[in-house]
Amino acid sequence: MAPFSTPDGAAARSFDRMWADLAPIGRNPATGGYERFAWTREDHTLREWFAGECGARGLEVVRDRAGNQWAWWGDPDARPGIVLGSHLDSVADGGAFDGPLGVVSALAALDALRDNGFTPRMPLGIANFADEEGGRFGVACAGSRILTGALSPDRARSLTDGDGVTMAQAWTAAGRDPATLGPDPDALRRVAAYVEVHVEQGRALCVDPDDPFGDPALWDPARAVAIGTEIWPHGRWQIDVFGEANHAGTTALADRNDAMLGFASVVASARMLARERGCVATVGKVIARPNAVNAIADHVTTWLDARGADPEAVRGLVQTLRDEVSEDGTTVDEVSWTPATVFDTRLRDRLAAVLPEAPLLATGAGHDAGILANAGIPTAMLFVRNPTGVSHSPQEFAERDDCIRGIHALAAAAAELAG
Repeated sequence: MAPFSTPDGAAARSFDRMWADLAPIGRNPATGGYERFAWTREDHTLREWFAGECGARGLEVVRDRAGNQWAWWGDPDARPGIVLGSHLDSVADGGAFDGPLGVVSALAALDALRDNGFTPRMPLGIANFADEEGGRFGVACAGSRILTGALSPDRARSLTDGDGVTMAQAWTAAGRDPATLGPDPDALRRVAAYVEVHVEQGRALCVDPDDPFGDPALWDPARAVAIGTEIWPHGRWQIDVFGEANHAGTTALADRNDAMLGFASVVASARMLARERGCVATVGKVIARPNAVNAIADHVTTWLDARGADPEAVRGLVQTLRDEVSEDGTTVDEVSWTPATVFDTRLRDRLAAVLPEAPLLATGAGHDAGILANAGIPTAMLFVRNPTGVSHSPQEFAERDDCIRGIHALAAAAAELAG
C-alpha cells in the first residue's frame, strides 16, 4: 500500500484546511493563546465544527451521557470498533496543538485511509472528548471521567467555575439537560480499542539519547512520532488557607493573620517536598479574598497538581504537606486522583510492528486515553514531536511535516487494528 500521507498529499491538504479553520476559534490576539473552555460559546463552535467535518465525511455523530461526541464509519452496535480522537478544549491561554492535533489527525487519517482504498473490517470511530483540560471546572478529563463513572454525576453537576456557575447550570445554558449527565456503559461497549495522537508536552523526541546535550534542531525524521508506554500517576488537591481580613495600612505586622503568608508557605513546601521525593508539584491557580490591594487576605483557595513515576511518593508528598499546614487550620482536600496508567502492551506491540522506527515514550501529562485505559479499554497513544518542549502555553508547537508524519502513523495504526 502507498504511504498514507505525504507533505502534499490529500490528507495533508485536509490537515491544512482544518487547521486553518480552527486557528481563530477562541484565540486571544494579544497573546496568541487560546481559551476554549467547556460549555461556552467557543466550545459550541468547536463542537459544531466537529459535527460538520464528520457529516461531510458521511459519519454518523452521536453524543453520550457525558457530552462527548462520537462519529462512526460502520455500526459499532453490531461490532465494537477502533476509535481515534482527542479533545478540542484548552487551558487558559493554552496552545493550539494540545487536543486539537489529535482530533484533526484522526479526521485526516480517515481521509488517508479512504484515499488509499482502505475499507475497515470493523467500525472506525472518531471521538471528541468534552472538558479534557478542566480549565473551567477544575477537574481534568471530566468528559471521560463522567463517561466511565470515575466522576460521579452529582459531583460533576456541582462543580463550579470561577464565576460560581455550576456545571449543571453550564449544561442548561448550552441547551442540555444536566439530569441526563452520567456514566454511559453503552457508549463504552462500542469501543474495542482507542488510539490518541497528542503533541509531545516535553522535548524528549528532540533529544538524541546518545547525545542529550547536542543540538535539538538536528532532527531525525524517523523520530518525529513516538509510541506512548505509560502515564504517571497524578492528582489535584484544593487547599484552603484561612486568616483574618484587616487594613493594610493600620494593622501592625505582629497583629496580622495573613492568609497569603500561609499560601506562600504551601507553595514553597510543595516545591521542596517534590524535589526531595523525585516528583513534580505545581501551584498554578489561586483565588484570594477579598483580593484587594489595601486589604489583608482572610481566605486563599489554591490548587496543587502533583505527579511522579512513583504513586507512593506523590501521595507521601501531599500527606506531608497536609501534616505541615493542618495546625494552622489549612485544609487539603483531594479533587481528583488518576493512578499510574500502563498502556495496553499487546496494542503497543502491534503499533510498534507497523511503526518500527518510533521510540517509546512515557509521559507525566494526563489524557482521556489514560481514563479509558483505567476503565479497562485497550488504549494506545502516539506523540508528535514538539521542538519547543513547551505546552499549555502559546509557545506550544509542532512542525507541519511532523504533524503529517503523525497522521501517517495514525493511519497505519488504524489500518493494522481495523483492517
